[in-house]
Amino acid sequence: MAKGVKREEAPTLDNLRQRLDMFDERLDNIDSMVSAVIERVMNQSLSVSAACPHCNRNFEVALIGVRKPKP
Repeated sequence: MAKGVKREEAPTLDNLRQRLDMFDERLDNIDSMVSAVIERVMNQSLSVSAACPHCNRNFEVALIGVRKPKP
């Protein structure tokens, strides 16, 4: 084995548990963000602007909810 090359060890149960907890936390964060966006879209329109990484053309995506605005 070459000097300075680290052998990959089998993951331990604690390591797997920690990774699973981190993954679960990330999914919860994504769920919260998606829920907030959906709530906003249902109450008012949302517009997202971005640029294509290949041709640098700008484009816009507009999402409009089905609820009527509150007076």
